Amino acid sequence: MLTSFSWICWIFPTSVLAQQLGSGLHGLGIGALGFDWSSVSSYLGSPLASPWFATANVAVGFALVMYVIIPIAYWLNIYKAKTFPIYSDELFTSTGQSYDVSAIIDPNFHIDIEAYNREGPLYMSTFFAITYGVDFACLAATIVHVFLFHGSEIWQLSKSALQEKKMDVHSRLMRKYKQVPQWWFMCLLLVNIVATIYAFQFYNDQLQLPWWGILLACSLALFFTLPVGVITATTNQTPTLNVISEYIIGYLYPGYPVANICFKVYGYISLKQGIAFLQDFKLGHYMKIPPRAMFMAQVLGTIIAAFAHLGTAWWLMDNIPNICDRALLPSDSPWTCPSDHVFYDASVIWGLIGPQRIFGDLGYYSGINWFFLVGAIAPVLVWLAHKALPDRQWIRLITIPVLLGAIIEMPPATAVNYTSWILIAFASGFIAYRYYRNLWSRYNYVLSGALDAGLAFMGVLLYLFLGMENVSLNWWGSDSDGCPLASCPTEQGVVINGCPVL
Repeated sequence: MLTSFSWICWIFPTSVLAQQLGSGLHGLGIGALGFDWSSVSSYLGSPLASPWFATANVAVGFALVMYVIIPIAYWLNIYKAKTFPIYSDELFTSTGQSYDVSAIIDPNFHIDIEAYNREGPLYMSTFFAITYGVDFACLAATIVHVFLFHGSEIWQLSKSALQEKKMDVHSRLMRKYKQVPQWWFMCLLLVNIVATIYAFQFYNDQLQLPWWGILLACSLALFFTLPVGVITATTNQTPTLNVISEYIIGYLYPGYPVANICFKVYGYISLKQGIAFLQDFKLGHYMKIPPRAMFMAQVLGTIIAAFAHLGTAWWLMDNIPNICDRALLPSDSPWTCPSDHVFYDASVIWGLIGPQRIFGDLGYYSGINWFFLVGAIAPVLVWLAHKALPDRQWIRLITIPVLLGAIIEMPPATAVNYTSWILIAFASGFIAYRYYRNLWSRYNYVLSGALDAGLAFMGVLLYLFLGMENVSLNWWGSDSDGCPLASCPTEQGVVINGCPVL
């Protein structure tokens, strides 16, 4: 219950509308609160670590999409919205039933066109479709925003990087350490790319992606590192490449879901890890950690993490029956794997069926592509307003990539993850500004780290001492949401198990 305290559902236990509005996990999350730190920090990171203006952009973007665009689209029945749940990451048929992906895929994990024509087109909730559109807009806005607001600065810094320049105090102090030779990085890059191409060529029947896909994915990550890095450095919010990487390879190489996944990993995840790598080096620069020690720690940590993740995943799949299979798991099971479920849905949408049959000229959701134009125009309007009214400094703080990318983690993130994050972020900011500014600035990050560490340790301890022994507690407080009707459709005549037929 602490995960999502959706009190509106308690007041209206038989109302579909009220539960759609109040559910923190399956609805719009109005009034829903999460008192578990995992609900707060799982997707957006710690609310204590973002600057106030970035938090305001996230709050405005979330409210705009969740409380304006989604309700209007749903009640106008855009894209058959009422046939499906108001919030869902599932894939559906035109009648609101779950889409049987296994019926349209052949033994080699390719699409069976004849079977697809028999099964019919794939549908998704209007919320899911709009979040893809917002992702399109966020990517376009990132490029335009960085060009307009930081273009001249980037150009000047690029020129000065090739010349001798006056160093700040941190750079002068770091000169006493041996720097990491550039060829270390280049050798790592070359070895990894060659090994990856060899693996994909040798296991092409399983991995599907041709060699040129690896080079294209790496080039995509390289191109977007600068604009995405600028947004991350100034706002602590990171736009992602997951959707555009799926879009590109989906058009170039349709019908191959595993290839789509692999391209996404080498495009989107490479960028994400690259940004994390830069964050580490920035932290080490200010803490005066020797660069070579940082480099070795990163390499060693990456190797340990790779084996730890692989071993943990292997162990879980061997020991948790029906893990990630929502159709076979008990309703109260914690092993539903929301992130992996969305990852799988994306491989079906972009890889197996392909964007042309969903977002292209053969698809039902082709109008979503207009979000690219919206995202490109919005930063221009802010830039023009800033130039016209230079004394209004708050205009410059409107960061469209953050505002549009506010719901970039939804799904799998739910409304309660955002409402709780926003409330705590604003509350901590108010406390810091109004009462304990010096004390808060000194211990803010320590508190954030302590909450993250406490959550991690408690998660491990609870599993070791209770989960492994199959010890569970089933009582009224175990219901994480209490809104069973929030996922019900409201279109007349749609029959879904457990939902009233209107």
